Amino acid sequence: MPTAAAIYARISSDPDYDELGVRRQIADCEAWAERNDWPVREVYVDNDVSVWSGKRRPRYQDLLSDLAAGDVDAVIVWAADRLHRHPRELEDYIEVCDPRRVPTATLTATPLDLTTAEGRLTARILGAVARSESDTKSRRIRRKHQELAEAGKLTGGGSRPYGYLADRRSLHPDEAPYVREAAARVVAGDSLRSVAGDFNARGIRTVSGRPWSTSVLARILRSARISARREHHGEITAAGDWQAIINPDESDRLRAILGDPARRTNRTARRYLLAGLLRCGLCGATLVARPRTDGSRRYICPKGPGQAGCGGIAVLSDPVEQLIAEAVLFRLDTPELVAALAGEAAADEALGAIQIDLGNDQAQLEELATAWGERQISFAEYLAARKPIERRIEAAKRRLTRSTRSAAIGPYVGDSAALRERWSELPLPRQQAIVSTLLDRATVAPAVRGRTAFDPSRVTPVWQL
Repeated sequence: MPTAAAIYARISSDPDYDELGVRRQIADCEAWAERNDWPVREVYVDNDVSVWSGKRRPRYQDLLSDLAAGDVDAVIVWAADRLHRHPRELEDYIEVCDPRRVPTATLTATPLDLTTAEGRLTARILGAVARSESDTKSRRIRRKHQELAEAGKLTGGGSRPYGYLADRRSLHPDEAPYVREAAARVVAGDSLRSVAGDFNARGIRTVSGRPWSTSVLARILRSARISARREHHGEITAAGDWQAIINPDESDRLRAILGDPARRTNRTARRYLLAGLLRCGLCGATLVARPRTDGSRRYICPKGPGQAGCGGIAVLSDPVEQLIAEAVLFRLDTPELVAALAGEAAADEALGAIQIDLGNDQAQLEELATAWGERQISFAEYLAARKPIERRIEAAKRRLTRSTRSAAIGPYVGDSAALRERWSELPLPRQQAIVSTLLDRATVAPAVRGRTAFDPSRVTPVWQL
């Protein structure tokens, strides 16, 4: 007779996290233990954890450890599949229980006697059946989701999407404008961090009532859902049957920006307006941000192991950044910029065709993968056909990203005074977006020996607009 039994309870999905499912399991197990005189020492619960999700089950691991240490000598579960559905997990469980002759009581079936060959065979058969049932269920669910995606239908479950009412189709009158604002600001050059921080400072909260994080904001803005399009495994499959917060063109530009691998993630670069834009006048290397020992910000030509520079250039950040900012403000009022932007606009008339081609290429890539999966083509043929399609997709994404350049400066062309008034209030990412829209690079020449004051003639800008 056991002297220190353990109860293990698990439920795969509990979106509201009310623990009602595991509580029912525990109550039934406690009643069984009382009827059979098994004293319960501890209850182990993994709530909202599927055995197929890949998530670690911390309390299950605790149970195995306590079984191995002899702290508990029996296990009670509502059903065997609450313990494990993977055959490999069952084998680990048998290795722990078999030497100690640990009984496992299941309320919905006969007890698992893992101390005999027949009992272990029964447990393995039950595990194989559970695995087969789960595989079949997963396959049906995947097919159903694919059908819904291709038809542009919504799937239920989970919290309502931010920006929409509980019906998931109608726009939320308070939240939808914030989605539009965030989308416009990111396209204009603001970082996710600055937008999320501003929303938190203004008391704007997520659907769950929590402060914004960059990951939550990025997930909303990357989603094709806000443009009333259905997305499945990262690909847009159909027009949706709900209202749009932003239009598809805006969504495609936003997705291209947020998916651009060139987006900076370096925290130091965020403190420097011209990070990545300055070149050494001696060797042509890109200057890097490296403060002096007293904390003064500066750009230098890097030299040393793994560095491509010559070490011959150093310039304090503040004067060169002020010089470039003034040059940008001046250029906003020049006829050359107006003419350049007119050319950009003419080129962007083909944007719709680019988006259509991008969608076709993505669909072709999926068809190619299906053909290989069904063994209609060899793997070598798959690789050969995939490469040109991927090159076209990357080129289209780069074009979509470039098409957003004028959004950062559009409101200020011909009216630099408006930008001058707001410049110091703009977040650094927005300032960087405006500068990088106009400036391709700036070359910094060596300082004249003996001259301590900053010499503006050292800096030669190269404009791209």
